[in-house]
Amino acid sequence: MLNKLKSLFGGTEKKAPAAQKSAQLPATLTKEHEQKILQSGTPTERQALAARHDARPEVLYYLAEDASPAVRRAIAQNPATPIQAAEKLTSDDDEEVREELARKIGRLVPGLAPGEKDALREKAIKVLETLAQDQLPKVRAIIADEIKSSGEVPKDLIDRLARDVEEIVCGPILQYSPLLNDDDLREIIAAGISSGALKAIASRAHVPADVADDIAATLDVPAIASLLANANAQIREDTLDQIIDQAQSVEELHTPLALRPQLSIRAMKRIAGFVASALVHAMMDQAALPEEQAEDLLERVRERLSSERVGDDEEAELAARALDYFQKGMLNDKFVHEQIEANRRELLLQCLAVMADLPAATVRQIVHSKSGRAVTALAWKAGLTMRTAYELQTRYALVPTAQLLSAKGGEDYPIDDNELDWHLSYFVEQA
Repeated sequence: MLNKLKSLFGGTEKKAPAAQKSAQLPATLTKEHEQKILQSGTPTERQALAARHDARPEVLYYLAEDASPAVRRAIAQNPATPIQAAEKLTSDDDEEVREELARKIGRLVPGLAPGEKDALREKAIKVLETLAQDQLPKVRAIIADEIKSSGEVPKDLIDRLARDVEEIVCGPILQYSPLLNDDDLREIIAAGISSGALKAIASRAHVPADVADDIAATLDVPAIASLLANANAQIREDTLDQIIDQAQSVEELHTPLALRPQLSIRAMKRIAGFVASALVHAMMDQAALPEEQAEDLLERVRERLSSERVGDDEEAELAARALDYFQKGMLNDKFVHEQIEANRRELLLQCLAVMADLPAATVRQIVHSKSGRAVTALAWKAGLTMRTAYELQTRYALVPTAQLLSAKGGEDYPIDDNELDWHLSYFVEQA
């Protein structure tokens, strides 16, 4: 700590660090060298002197008013610069000078413990507070980012930065500062803040239930999505119910809601009523549900999906698109995986029909059959791998666990071509 104080307030050690020997100055400075550079040195020489840790404090103070912004930036960066020069630089016309000063002071002040050289610490904090009110958002943002996790800076400084109108300033403080308590956060939310600021609060390491309630009440979608994704956010059951009500018409909330840790069975059943089948499967996998409960959820999804049909015009358009994709050679395993992931169910159905050379109505029957063997046979006829066949069974057709057909040896079809063809023929004959 003493070394930090010395460097901040003008240490006078005369040994130059090894990294500085490459400058066009002597390895060891003398007063004569310094005076010569101050009197007749080039801007490059003055900049090199301004960067020296072994320069006398009064020299660095003098260079803080140099006409060259590059020299003043070097002074702002130099940890040996005396605090009096730092105070002068807080009002420098060059914004990069203030940015460099903000970065240095922001890093040093949190390490200066209260009670140690109080007078000097107070001066450093004064510099910090001045920079925290700089008209340039980037300067304030640098300060905010440097002190965001510190518990050793003034609380009123944190309060001011937390209420800054610029998200790049308030965001780091709202997300990380340990000095903001629950009442502070709720007051800030109640005052009305931007979506980005709300998202920062929702992403804190710990979000208590009252704060989560306030975030949910704003109906701000990105903030609520972050809240759901935060495993350390405490969300009451009735608040989660409100979010589920909102999420039915807001697709952006589907994934974070379905993947929310420790969902109750009741909540999962409600969510299964409107999210994509692939998300329902992911939700079940995460919750590690017993087979009976998992099958109950899947049955709800099957009923919903079997009743969902596109209009004739849309079906014709998708069928034409599927044929176009086929003719262009785009239909393959990767394409199928992408459609499952994106929940493009009807387009995938039409594509499978083209790939397997089957009527779409027959493919629809197979998908809704709950038969792992039938869906596997469809994938085989479409020229897909067994790994894709398994994806179609689990995430697209939602085949019950007891009916799933797994790969042989990790990648091969487990039954021969004759049996696969036989399973298909049953549905073809029914068409």
